[in-house]
Amino acid sequence: MSARIRLAETREDICRCYEVVFELRPHLKPEPFVEQVLRQQSQGYRLAFLEEGGKVQACAGYRFSESLSWGRYLYVDDLITASTARSRGFGGELLQWLQAEARAAGCAEFHLDSGVQRFGAHRFYLRERMDIIAHHFALKL
Repeated sequence: MSARIRLAETREDICRCYEVVFELRPHLKPEPFVEQVLRQQSQGYRLAFLEEGGKVQACAGYRFSESLSWGRYLYVDDLITASTARSRGFGGELLQWLQAEARAAGCAEFHLDSGVQRFGAHRFYLRERMDIIAHHFALKL
């Protein structure tokens, strides 16, 4: 396990992740972000971050769940590398760490969704041997 990767379990660590998460979720504001992460953590959400040089370089929000279709699985809600830190291996390192977490928790599968417009992310996931297995449909209510 990488010593550079750990869970954001304090308000301070969650706040430190904001700038990186904001790149993927620009609708979020700093204080509501911290409160939302804390609420989601009470429901099983975890926020991991990779730090180098005293700065957060990549973040991953994830949760464990179970379904009839997949069995026990780890689902990645958010996976972001800071735009200034891309192509330095941080995303791959964090992805490998997440997969190790899934295996250690007895998960049969590892899942994430990616917006259809995120072509660079798709190339990354395919390069990391992930498969496109479904279309995700949504309806705003």
